[in-house]
Amino acid sequence: MSHLQNLLLDALLGTKHVDSAALINIQEQTVCVASPGFNIMPTDVRTLVNGYAKNPLQARREGLYFKEKDYRCVRADESSLYAKNENGGVIIVKTHLYLIVATYNESMFPSVCVEATEKLGDCPSCLAADSSWGPQSGPPTV
Repeated sequence: MSHLQNLLLDALLGTKHVDSAALINIQEQTVCVASPGFNIMPTDVRTLVNGYAKNPLQARREGLYFKEKDYRCVRADESSLYAKNENGGVIIVKTHLYLIVATYNESMFPSVCVEATEKLGDCPSCLAADSSWGPQSGPPTV
C-alpha cells in the first residue's frame, strides 16, 4: 500500500466520519489514489478540476453534480468546497498539487469530515510526492 493510500485511510477514513476519499492530481487530471470502492469517473474528475478548481464561484451558484448526484454548495472559495444533499455530502480541499475529495453520509458528522480534510490539506509535507512523511532532515549534500 502506498504512502498516500495509507494517509487517506489513517487521516480521513480513520475518523469514522469520512465515508470515502480520493486525491486528484490537478495538473494531470487523474485520480492518484482513492479509498477502496471509491471509483471516480474521468468525467467527474474533469468536473472537479475544470469546474470547481478553476471557477469556485460558479460551483457556488450552480451547485455540484458529482458521482451522478446533485449537491447544493454551502461553501465554495479558492481553497475549499463544501456541498451536501439529502443523503450526505462532499468536501473538496484544493492544495497546490491535489484536490482532496472526502464524502460523508447521513450517519456521520459533517464537521468532523471537514476538519480532517482541511487539516490534511494544510499539511503539504504529508502530501509530498515521495514516500517520506515530513521535511528532509537537513540540507542536501553535494
